[in-house]
Amino acid sequence: MPDNVTSLFRNAAAHSPSMAALTRESDGSGPVDFCIPCNPYFPTPAMFEEMAARLREIVTYYPSGADTITAELCGLLQLPPQCVAMGNGSTELITWIDHLLVRESLAVPVPTFGRWTDQPMETGKRVDMFPLQEANGFGLDLAQYAEFIRARGTRAAVVCNPNNPDGGYLHKQQLVQFMDAMADLDLVVIDESFLEFADAEAEPSVVQEAMLRPNVIVLRSLGKNFGLHGIRFGYLVANPALAGRVRSMLPKWNLNSFAEHVVFMLREHGPEYAQSLLQVRRDRLDMASHLSALPGLTVYPSQGNFLFVRLPVGAEGTVVRDRMLTEHRILVRECGNKIGSSSRFLRLVVRPQVDVRRLVSGLEQVLYGTRRGAAVPEPSTGTSYSSGTAAVDRLMNETNGAGVQGLAAQAAGAGMPLPAAVPMGGGTPVPAAAQAPPPAPAPQTPAPVPLPAPVPTLTPAPAPMAPAAMAPPPAPAPAPTPAPFAAPVPMPAPVPMPAPAAAVGPTPPGVPARGGLTAAQVRGMTAPPAPAPATGLTPAPATGWPNAQSWPNAAGMDRTG
Repeated sequence: MPDNVTSLFRNAAAHSPSMAALTRESDGSGPVDFCIPCNPYFPTPAMFEEMAARLREIVTYYPSGADTITAELCGLLQLPPQCVAMGNGSTELITWIDHLLVRESLAVPVPTFGRWTDQPMETGKRVDMFPLQEANGFGLDLAQYAEFIRARGTRAAVVCNPNNPDGGYLHKQQLVQFMDAMADLDLVVIDESFLEFADAEAEPSVVQEAMLRPNVIVLRSLGKNFGLHGIRFGYLVANPALAGRVRSMLPKWNLNSFAEHVVFMLREHGPEYAQSLLQVRRDRLDMASHLSALPGLTVYPSQGNFLFVRLPVGAEGTVVRDRMLTEHRILVRECGNKIGSSSRFLRLVVRPQVDVRRLVSGLEQVLYGTRRGAAVPEPSTGTSYSSGTAAVDRLMNETNGAGVQGLAAQAAGAGMPLPAAVPMGGGTPVPAAAQAPPPAPAPQTPAPVPLPAPVPTLTPAPAPMAPAAMAPPPAPAPAPTPAPFAAPVPMPAPVPMPAPAAAVGPTPPGVPARGGLTAAQVRGMTAPPAPAPATGLTPAPATGWPNAQSWPNAAGMDRTG
């Protein structure tokens, strides 16, 4: 690919360049995509053939009105149409939510999907950003988040579940308790765009609870689940008054003919869709296992169709991204342009095993190849890398991975509560590894830097986990044979996580920071116990708008067909 491909990323603001733009700058064929979070198994090849056969008809004629398409989708989902609004992608709905329902300020945990921070700032709202700390595995403590909202006086709040880019997951019971505690806000949005890929509990969605509350919206994406980002369709669910207010602002033909065609195809392809989700979940386990075998790479548990990884100390994410693209024709998502993240992190979309092996091979060559061309500098050679990455490394070493301790101290002085430790969410079991060999001698490290005085938090932070021995990469396994559509696929039984070791001071270079996992820990890790319900959340009176007494009669709320 030409050298000017890198400029496409510099001009992409908080997102990545489109595949169309990358293809135009190449020889006409796109790279292997580990950036755009699609479902690689749906639609099926037969469904694509059917759409191709009807292409002329689909693109020639107007679609039906949005009400017709929404009614068909609601019939599949068993939702009352008056509680649903379909949009031209979830971002169109985010835009209308901001314009219509966010009046003064919005609280958002970061890092997260960029439109939740950018959209309200573009319309002059105050955005209160609650930092998710790497030291806690980027977990969101809802009780701490609620106190942050109260301290700031924020009038609307967003929670993404699973979160993008880290895949962190919150259990349904915790979210219901949070919604009760925030009943006096103008608005609470639960963004469930990636929830279809989660398997931590059988019924994870809060859609049914949202329809009964005056100030809650649940946002769902269809492009990610169905692997069709280009069609641009998503929907929200809320009480009839709230959903109707958004729906009334949408154009009659805001949904295109491709969206209509796919929605009306779904009734006949439910088993294939369910099977595709099961396969993505299997691939997530396989991919986490292979990535965790790379020395110094930290893999965070995820319930999305992507994995959040921290590069080894010394690796510059933009360099890794560009070399993976130009040398190996692999597109990865470097997260330096996400608020609350840095170029030390990549988000890698879950893909089939054959693509994952190509990804791992490319990362091995880029990160560790010949030392002169490796992205990870040889210890004690003085190899330089970006000053920004070097500063992040120093800060992580001095704060044991907390990363934002200095900023957190300022927030505490201003009466803003800090994020507290949470159990590492995700619930994604990873196959156990074989016995790991003894660890290689660690590179010489400077004397530990004294930590600043601890900042009080509402709950004590966990002690850092002891670095585990690096396990050899697992042998390639044959691709799993898909089970019949009707047959459920049993998932591995969860095994409790081992207790963390006692604190040993600052994390040395090359070792995952507290809250992250070493290779052996990820490969041997299984699902942690379900977290206890959030504490410290007191239900608030439902004084938000629209008033509960003004709801229209939701006929059909109890429909089952």
